[in-house]
Amino acid sequence: MSSVDLTYFIFLSSGLFLGWSLGANDAANIFGTAVGTKMVRFRTAAVIASVFVILGAVYAGAGASATLGELGEIDTLPGAFMAALAAAVSVYWMIKSGLPTSSSQAIVGAIVGWNIFAGHQTDTAVLSTIVSTWIVCPVLAGIIAILIYYLVRLVLRHSRTHLLRQDSYTRFGLIIAGAFGAYALGANNIANVMGVFVDSSPFQTVSFGPGFSLNGTQILFLIGALAISTGIFTYSHKVINTVGNNLMHMSPLVAWVVVVSASVVLFLFASQSLQQFLHSHNLPALPLVPVSSSQAVIGGIMGIGIAKGGTGLNWGILGRIAAGWVTTPLFAAIICYVSLFFLQNVFNQVVYLN
Repeated sequence: MSSVDLTYFIFLSSGLFLGWSLGANDAANIFGTAVGTKMVRFRTAAVIASVFVILGAVYAGAGASATLGELGEIDTLPGAFMAALAAAVSVYWMIKSGLPTSSSQAIVGAIVGWNIFAGHQTDTAVLSTIVSTWIVCPVLAGIIAILIYYLVRLVLRHSRTHLLRQDSYTRFGLIIAGAFGAYALGANNIANVMGVFVDSSPFQTVSFGPGFSLNGTQILFLIGALAISTGIFTYSHKVINTVGNNLMHMSPLVAWVVVVSASVVLFLFASQSLQQFLHSHNLPALPLVPVSSSQAVIGGIMGIGIAKGGTGLNWGILGRIAAGWVTTPLFAAIICYVSLFFLQNVFNQVVYLN
């Protein structure tokens, strides 16, 4: 490996740390409700989530990554390193508090911090679009959860399925929904982990045989997805406990509704094919923007709580989570700005180009 390659991987380490943080915080939320209701074992959930996060990141991660590039094109490797590190530290700080937060918000805050330090104009239209999704994502997940919840109740009311068979169906449904959600998470959130490194990526297309190859960006996304998987296995229990148990007590069937609603929302914000199909028929489509699985899951839980009359929700924990969503991007922006100053003036690194 050349010295240039080694230098690249040293700088890439902050993106890997961010990927690990995302896995510990966001990816496990796809299976958090299933694990919290004891329907799926943590190790089983972690394996399934890891496989499908990797598939989603490698094969469908390009769309949301392009949107972050429009917010701020970080044009040096040291600058990308510090933006990813600032986001990772922000997410890790929230994880230590046991609260689900948004890596999407963290990386957006870090990019804005880089823009301010570099004196670059932040595209307010793109920023407004991204910030609006922080509200749309949980609200949409809540609406979808309510609709699915009432549909499931209607089906069960007219069904004569035995309770044991219903339990088996629910367990299988949680696994399928979690796999779909993990795929959508990889497709949507790999932009948070590796998006700032795309422009400086040294990887070239690699062919593994007839009809199967990975381009340089896909290889970069594969590395980031492996970091996410490591975070799932090593440090996700605490946040799973918050989402799966403390926020609202859920039956296995309700857990399935929450996972499905969150998975659908992540997919809607990640699918290039769906967006192209809607545009080709002159229909409105959601922007391809990295959104938080934590926000989607919590939005789904809130939707179910509202459908049940607002009972059972722990509003104290919900308030702390909301406060974290506001704090995270501000914290990331400040850390990025201050750290860029030291990286430039103490370590003599070029963190932006004129």
